[in-house]
Amino acid sequence: MSERPKAVALISGGLDSMLAAQVVKDQGVHVEGINFFTGFCVEGHTHAIRQKDKDKAKRNNALWAAEQVGIKLHIEDISQEYVRVVTNPKHGYGQNLNPCLDCKGFMVGKAREWMEARGFDFVITGEVIGQRPKSQRRETFPVVAEESGAGDRLLRPLCAKRLEPTLPERMGWVDRGQLLDFSGRSRKPQMALAEHYGFEDYSQPAGGCCFLTDETFSRKLADLWETRGTREYDLDDIMLLKLGRHLRPAPNFKLIVAREEGENHFMNGYRKRFHSVRDLDNPGPLALVQGEPGEQDLETAAAITARYGKGKTAERVRAEITPPGGEPYVTEVAPMPPAQIPEEWHV
Repeated sequence: MSERPKAVALISGGLDSMLAAQVVKDQGVHVEGINFFTGFCVEGHTHAIRQKDKDKAKRNNALWAAEQVGIKLHIEDISQEYVRVVTNPKHGYGQNLNPCLDCKGFMVGKAREWMEARGFDFVITGEVIGQRPKSQRRETFPVVAEESGAGDRLLRPLCAKRLEPTLPERMGWVDRGQLLDFSGRSRKPQMALAEHYGFEDYSQPAGGCCFLTDETFSRKLADLWETRGTREYDLDDIMLLKLGRHLRPAPNFKLIVAREEGENHFMNGYRKRFHSVRDLDNPGPLALVQGEPGEQDLETAAAITARYGKGKTAERVRAEITPPGGEPYVTEVAPMPPAQIPEEWHV
């Protein structure tokens, strides 16, 4: 190759993808990063909303990682196309509703399309053999390469020495001897390499960077699909599944009760789309009522909402109920005692 080789690196914001990009960049390859927005990232808007996260640095970890490596980052919104990956994964789900193998193949495929459209030469990922039980195994690596269309233009620098040489290695675009042989779930090799490069304050792995790996979130999503009778969803659905207490007293409606002031403010933006409930007499949460609630259902929702506010021990409270896009009205309810809120209502 007469020109400097060019590679696009999938940058999740985690340590592995950052190291993979750096290892290849060190060999004189022109590297640019790409990050895909699906709506399911755990580092989304919730860090800015939740009080428990108020002291955390508000940063986009993918942008931060690209800055540490010194590469340009492209952020692509694939949330609409990603629906089919989540709702109908060819290779099924992991422990929860995480379609990890389909997800990896889909993202590598999108990176391959980006690569071809811009005249780049190969794709980099931070995958390590044996690190993820669903998608990062020796037998699944060829599946990702084939189904993404990347073939042997897919380079995994952190474990390349444990795999057959790829096109970038055979062509001499990268020196195989300078690639790595990491394997397994231990993070010690990556942490040592991060120290070598001077990378600090990087994102720590905690079950992946996706809400779909979370048992509680997956249960809420499964409930949403079951009650709707379809696996379709939109971005607002995903945002609301990340927030509040979710209770389903009956099949026809669900209640989302804010847990703190930040969630109150955020959920207030959905009052024109759903019924909303709040206690007029005492400080407390805003609640959204999804589905098709009847008059008695809304009374139940108001009683539950009052139970989570400052007036939970009062005999009666005034509750304001606002229909979607309509005028609010006031009703009196008795806060529902905890003993009357069965565990099976909690989604």
